[in-house]
This record gives sequence, C-alpha cells and structure tokens, in this order.
Amino acid sequence: MLDFYIFINLFFRGYYPRGGGEIIVRVPPVKHLNPINLVDRGTVTKIYGRAFVAGVLPYKMVKDMASAALRCIRREMRDLHVNIQTVQEPKDGAFGNGSGIIIVAETSTGCLLAGSSLGKKGVTADQVGNEAAEILLRNLRHGGCVDEYLQDQLIIFMALADGISQVRTGPLTLHTQTAIHFAELLTKAKFTIKKCEEPNTENYIIECHGIGFKNKNI
Repeated sequence: MLDFYIFINLFFRGYYPRGGGEIIVRVPPVKHLNPINLVDRGTVTKIYGRAFVAGVLPYKMVKDMASAALRCIRREMRDLHVNIQTVQEPKDGAFGNGSGIIIVAETSTGCLLAGSSLGKKGVTADQVGNEAAEILLRNLRHGGCVDEYLQDQLIIFMALADGISQVRTGPLTLHTQTAIHFAELLTKAKFTIKKCEEPNTENYIIECHGIGFKNKNI
C-alpha cells in the first residue's frame, strides 16, 4: 500500500451542477512512494453506505434510495449485513439542493469497492438507489481489488513508486488505458497487463516497474 496520509476537513457540502462546497486537504510530503500490491481481494465482509438529500428535497427520497439499493443487493447477496445511513443534510452545512447515494463493500483483505449515483431531474429515487447498487455489484462480480473508478487513479502512483506494483482489476476502462499510455510517455515506467485465468470472472493484473522518483526537497 502507499505509505502516505491525506487529511480532509469538510466545511460545506456542494452539489452538482452548482457546486459551492468547501474542503481543506492536507497531504504531508514523503521522500518516495512504496509500490502497490493489491492482488488478493479476499471475501466481502460488510457493505455500508450513505444516502442523502439537501436543501428543499424531501427526506422520503433518502428512504426510497436506500430501500431500492438494499433490494437490489439482496438479490445477489442475501446473508451479508448491509447498513445504509440515511441523512438529511443540515441547511447550514450544505449549499443548494442535492441527493445521492454511495455504497461501499469492504473485504477481508481491506479492499474497498464502491458504487454511487446522484439524483437528477426526471429520475426517481428508486432508480438512483438501483443504479448505485448495480454499479457496486458489477464491480464485485469481476473479482478485482479495485472498482472501475479507482483503476486509473492508481496508475501515476504505480509509475512513480520505487519498485514493482501489482493491482488486480476488472476489465480495463478507457481512462485506465489512457493513463497508462501517458504515464509511460512522461515517466518511462513500464506497464504490463495480464489476463487472469480464473473461471466465471474477468480480471487482469496491471504490473508496473516504477521509476523510484525521489522528493529532493526532504
């Protein structure tokens, strides 16, 4: 895993498309990045999430999103405990109107995979909850250690790390393929992709020989 920490202070929530949120992010510098090793997903141990509404939107939408997501998950995972928190954001802690849901699956090896969806005009709360749950389930089916939205975010860290990184993913997204292409051009790191030969899954190992970039300022 990457040996650095990120500290985030949330002061105000903002919602698509107007935004208006406010956070402060602090990232202490490090001398170098250790390689990533995410190849053993383990088993899913718990699922939890957060459904929210803000502004003038009714609290009933939160209940509908959470209930729809739970029904969808239960069709494939009957025995696992699922805890989706329902939240009405305080008016002094959010800007504008918004709704949405995020659902996270945590595994026995510490992997986190997620699905999320935002409310929008013309889309029911049930549809929003279903979409988030379907995205999560889709990312659990492929057997990888990261979801489709984290895939490409790890590429630059793998390229800069000091050593060989390996990450098990589902089908490679176009964002990931693009990130690999430009990471190789910019850093001269070398990536290889190998399809895993496992029944009933479609996952890949992304391997990278990182360049061992050093922070000369510390």
